[in-house]
Amino acid sequence: MRAVSRPLWLIIIAGCWLSAPSWGQTNTYSPADTEEEFERRYQERIKKDRLNGIYIPKNLDDAIAQLYKLTEESLRQRIRAIPEDSACIYLHRRLGQWMIVNWSFYEGSRLSHYLRSAGVTHPDDMADFLILAFHRHLNGRPVEIRQLATYFREKRKQEWQERRKKGEVIHREVRQRPRPDSLPSPSVAPASSMQKKPTMPKGQ
Repeated sequence: MRAVSRPLWLIIIAGCWLSAPSWGQTNTYSPADTEEEFERRYQERIKKDRLNGIYIPKNLDDAIAQLYKLTEESLRQRIRAIPEDSACIYLHRRLGQWMIVNWSFYEGSRLSHYLRSAGVTHPDDMADFLILAFHRHLNGRPVEIRQLATYFREKRKQEWQERRKKGEVIHREVRQRPRPDSLPSPSVAPASSMQKKPTMPKGQ
């Protein structure tokens, strides 16, 4: 089985304006067992212009050209009318997911490798990067790759810092303090109990 590529205009309309049920995708990709195997597959995938029978754009201009070909004018007008600061919110769930799956942002493709080389490393950011670029193209605004890449890199960094600041608990261990009457007498304490306790690292 291979990835099912439905018409992009149908996916976006169904997802963004009609709230239709989620569109299905199937993929034959299976995770690599080792890092070496993943790297080998990755290097093979980024050289291919088609994956699962679907054409993979080679760069930003090619991606915009493909999105233009895959959409109808009526849909492009609706995308054009969305405010830029809301474009990713409205379009990520369908258009963004369509690109992530069909253009293999997680598994690796020549387009994801191109975006990674530009500084956009997370698949969701790759999709939003292309959404904003396409939106700007439709509105006749310049698309500055470095500026957009810096925006998403800083956005991802800020989100990581916010999570770190909140101090998300990964694991919590509860220890019970022994009762005073259960402690051994100093005169009969074993040698191991007299060893110096390790110092807790600062900040923990």
